[in-house]
Amino acid sequence: MEEILDILNGLGLDADFEHCTTLIDDGILESLDIVTIIAELSDAFDITIPARDIVPENFNSAEAMLNMVNRLLDE
Repeated sequence: MEEILDILNGLGLDADFEHCTTLIDDGILESLDIVTIIAELSDAFDITIPARDIVPENFNSAEAMLNMVNRLLDE
């Protein structure tokens, strides 16, 4: 989780990434932020995030991103 929080905090946005569960729904993360996060997660965890996983539910919170990363690592 710490690595994901570091990536999110590196975006320079004013948000409580550790506790927020509506990053997409509240418009905190925009499309370019998502592209950056996808690239950072791919590099940090050596994974490929397929298009089917680029949905709001997987990016609404740091926990959701962690769950997606863990699932992709297990595949």
